[in-house]
Amino acid sequence: MPQMHNYTYDELTIGQTATYSKRIEARDIQLFAALSGDVNPVHLDPAFAAGTPFKECIAHGMLSGAIISAAIAMELPGPGSIYLAQSLRFRLPVKIGDTITVHLEVTEKKDRRNTVTLDCKVLNQADKLVLTGTAEVMAPTEKLQLPRPALPLVQVEP
Repeated sequence: MPQMHNYTYDELTIGQTATYSKRIEARDIQLFAALSGDVNPVHLDPAFAAGTPFKECIAHGMLSGAIISAAIAMELPGPGSIYLAQSLRFRLPVKIGDTITVHLEVTEKKDRRNTVTLDCKVLNQADKLVLTGTAEVMAPTEKLQLPRPALPLVQVEP
């Protein structure tokens, strides 16, 4: 079984980086709509979306934000991290079939609460910047190495 590990606050260094990628499928957008309640037709209705400036369905902006959360939880600092704050600026739409890659970089450490500031950039498969922001995270103080759980199986019905 694959393993996952973290970086403790003491192990983190300014300039340290990590990446995390995910291909966005129609199913991901449907699941996010069901979970969030955001059923804006620009995300779910191809006929409606064809009449927008995007000309096709686009992913929810916060779906990309959720992928940043996954990058923090799974890569840097990893399991045991506590997400405290996030700023986001959406630059380009994410479309069905896009593979987005989150790039995280430690830019600041604050000893008082073991917090780190992460610069967040999300690029699509064409290396175009789709999102920027910063995250504030309380880094774990305990070193962890755990089995990586499988994603839960979820069925989407119209």
